Amino acid sequence: MGYARVMDLGDLVSGAPFVCGPDTNLVEVATVMAARGYGSAGVVDGRTLLGVITERDLVRAIAAGADMADEPVRRWMSPDPDVFDSRTDLFEAAEWLIESGYRHLPVVGSSGDLEGIVSLRDLLASILEALEEE
Repeated sequence: MGYARVMDLGDLVSGAPFVCGPDTNLVEVATVMAARGYGSAGVVDGRTLLGVITERDLVRAIAAGADMADEPVRRWMSPDPDVFDSRTDLFEAAEWLIESGYRHLPVVGSSGDLEGIVSLRDLLASILEALEEE
């Protein structure tokens, strides 16, 4: 393929990421995710990323019969997620998604702070757009 470095993950991040604390209950996080159309939220303690709570995690909790109003996200999140530098190339990130089976990529800046979470859909749309411009 004759494409050059097209875009970085940081180019897909805009605005503040959706985050919650580890003791936020599942109903609260699910309500915001549904209202805003998010598939995930970063779980933070201060500025430190502890994990990611996703739609898959919420479905797992429901299937297990969890009391969604009393269960904190810390019990259901994916802890210590792999994070990606904002300068990571889109194609490298896509390869990682294919290999890992994950659907959300936490993006961190040079300071290590969470800048956002890029979804598989965001990534695919950007790659298709880049290829169309070729």
